[in-house]
Amino acid sequence: QLQLVESGGGLVQPGGSLRLSCVASGFTLDYYGIGWFRQAPGKEREGVSCIRSNGGSTNYADSVKGRFTISRDSAKNTVYLQMNSLKPEDTAIYYCAATKRSTYFCSGSLYDYWGQGTQVTVSS
Repeated sequence: QLQLVESGGGLVQPGGSLRLSCVASGFTLDYYGIGWFRQAPGKEREGVSCIRSNGGSTNYADSVKGRFTISRDSAKNTVYLQMNSLKPEDTAIYYCAATKRSTYFCSGSLYDYWGQGTQVTVSS
């Protein structure tokens, strides 16, 4: 059974950092495009950052460029989202998702498998 599990969320002050992890079981993440999405209360789901399978190409929402970094650790079958200089508007539930399509576009409709989400709260 394909499963994604996110972790690493929590409460952090503005300007702080968090690293989210997305661990896969039942499949090898290297062969899948992975996306990080978020949804704040009362708002639509937003694509935050996505990375193509086997690599390289990445995509970031304008609101997080220069602050967030997506990366893979093949040995751990994990994708990370390093979040720096966090702002209150980054507060949301963060989800990772996987697709077999060769894409790094952050459109939720392209992704087939979703984790349960992890809460990120940025507040003083």
